[in-house]
Amino acid sequence: MIDELENPEEIERLREAVRGLRAAIAERFLGQDEVSELLLLSLLAGGHALLEGAPGLGKTTLVSCLAQALDLDFRRIQFTPDLMPADILGSRVLEFDEGGARGFRFEAGPVFTNVLLADEINRATPRTQSALLEAMQERQVTVFGETRALEEPFLVVATENPIEMEGTYPLPEAQLDRFLLKIELSLPDRAGLAAILDATTGAAPPPIKSVLDRETLVRLRALVREVPASSDLVQRVAGIVHATHPDSDLAPERVRALVRYGASPRGGQLLAAKARALTKGRLFVNEDDVLAVAAPALRHRLILGYEGEASGVTPDELVADVLAAVR
Repeated sequence: MIDELENPEEIERLREAVRGLRAAIAERFLGQDEVSELLLLSLLAGGHALLEGAPGLGKTTLVSCLAQALDLDFRRIQFTPDLMPADILGSRVLEFDEGGARGFRFEAGPVFTNVLLADEINRATPRTQSALLEAMQERQVTVFGETRALEEPFLVVATENPIEMEGTYPLPEAQLDRFLLKIELSLPDRAGLAAILDATTGAAPPPIKSVLDRETLVRLRALVREVPASSDLVQRVAGIVHATHPDSDLAPERVRALVRYGASPRGGQLLAAKARALTKGRLFVNEDDVLAVAAPALRHRLILGYEGEASGVTPDELVADVLAAVR
């Protein structure tokens, strides 16, 4: 396979595809450019994304726009308290052939797709949430003792409402750790809100055209992995992850006092930073890339203790302390 980092024409073609995807999303999802950018980085890095925000902020709209702009199979699951794991993974159906013989046929669930929208994932019970664990990590599903591989590329984008809202269940720590980035949505500013109101009360917009096919996405993901990061930068990222643990000699004071358990090694993966470097037109990772994705990559991996929950401190504030302490 040709090293695509040494092929400027190929790189520019792939970056043009990314620009087209960004523009397609921006046509519908207004006033949240940073949110769109982080979701795009998660897609290019080959990771899953968790979107958190109050109802009505456009989480489902964002994912739907992304799916329409990709020439990939797309499924949506609306998570509810009565949803069962079989509703996600699939089930065996009893059927009879022409001779009257009985047999079971596997009916694949919606997880067998390329882009899966797990809408309001924290409205389902932890048992149902955990049905996605194997699919997200291993890209396969084991049902009734049989293992079935999922087709690549495979991306889960889950949305959730803040856990303080009625009728929600906190995601298990193992589930949270499967998400590369946690992206938080807030109310857009006045100008952004005015643009949304104007766009949603006028004529119906035309359908979004596909701008990125399967082959191009696969090549982009391979190119992201080829973007180099210096050994010094890797050492700093390792220090940042280490400093999120309260028993680390690098941990700042508030982390020692308020955090029960820090980020796993998955939090230190540089793929999101590499994807950002590529979208910015650079073929190497710099410190700005790491700082830009640090909070989304770590905020859901910090498990606060009782004192931390009671203090009202946010994970982003603790991540900022860590970044200041590790140079």
